[in-house]
Amino acid sequence: MTIKIYGVPYSTCTARVLATLAEKEVEDYELVPVDLSAGAHKKPEFLKMQPFGMIPVLQDSDLTIYESRAIARYISDKFESQGTPLFGKTAKDKALVNQWLEVESQNYNPCVSSIVYQLVFAPMHGRQGDETVVKQQLEKLEKVLDIYEAHLSKNKYLAGDFFSLADLSHIPYTYYLVNMAKKGDGITSRKHVSAWWEDISSRASWKTVTAKMNAKA
Repeated sequence: MTIKIYGVPYSTCTARVLATLAEKEVEDYELVPVDLSAGAHKKPEFLKMQPFGMIPVLQDSDLTIYESRAIARYISDKFESQGTPLFGKTAKDKALVNQWLEVESQNYNPCVSSIVYQLVFAPMHGRQGDETVVKQQLEKLEKVLDIYEAHLSKNKYLAGDFFSLADLSHIPYTYYLVNMAKKGDGITSRKHVSAWWEDISSRASWKTVTAKMNAKA
């Protein structure tokens, strides 16, 4: 059975999964579009797969899982022997990757996703973004990026000298922050963070995803 991914390419969380598939050189999958504008993700048939009514969802034979980071981990494990070793090569590597995945989800993503929502997604749905929230979250993000700058001054990537799932997980929301929200100064003003971002956002896997995003725009 072909893996099915329920989602849309412009969704940051779906993009995380698509980038993981590209890094692992998985071509045998089907992207099943979910019409968010029609509320398809809130209908009973979808809620049977994802009771919280969010995308993406992965179906692989008798397995159905949701939450993009969990899906990305599953893909990385299932296709461990091919493509980019997204957890590195040792137990130590994997521990560091998992650590920085937690940093991304608990410290980085809350700030960036809030900014992107206010400046990109809210206007897309006809709502006015809250500039007060943006200012507050940018202040929080600055402190987080100071820690990244110090770390990346000693490491090429987050988990060491290899590109990993931790780096990949940062790309979708940062792409929106820099290119859509136009709030990338915190990234570009820090030498090591900027070099890291230029590196990871230039990967062939992400170019594949942005091509899908642009095609569906």
